[in-house]
Amino acid sequence: MPQKFNIVCVTGTREKMQMAAMFASVAAATGDEVTVFLSMNALTYFVKGRAADAPAEGELGALLIAEKGVPPFKTLFQQAVELGDAKLLPCSMALDLMKITKEDLDSELGPPTGLTRFLSDAEDGQLLTF
Repeated sequence: MPQKFNIVCVTGTREKMQMAAMFASVAAATGDEVTVFLSMNALTYFVKGRAADAPAEGELGALLIAEKGVPPFKTLFQQAVELGDAKLLPCSMALDLMKITKEDLDSELGPPTGLTRFLSDAEDGQLLTF
């Protein structure tokens, strides 16, 4: 029976973004319902033209950057959307604060969503925060 996973990404570090993306892509690929809410520092990596590399928090993050063959978190999030029909939702408040429009974001992101709406939609599933 498919599960429902709701992932909140607010961090700007490689390790946490990588783990959230791995979780989203594996869950989506196995048929689970996945919604990722991108806010705070995590949202900046999905603005067109901005750097897609997050800084490493520690030793493992540095290894993730150096290793060949480890898909970067943005690629994993894109695969979750393409292969498993996951939803990537930008936080509407963060967009307002940063003066960013939906058109400024990468194409795989869904409609801007408020936290209240996200939590309401997430109430019958598991909630993970990165």
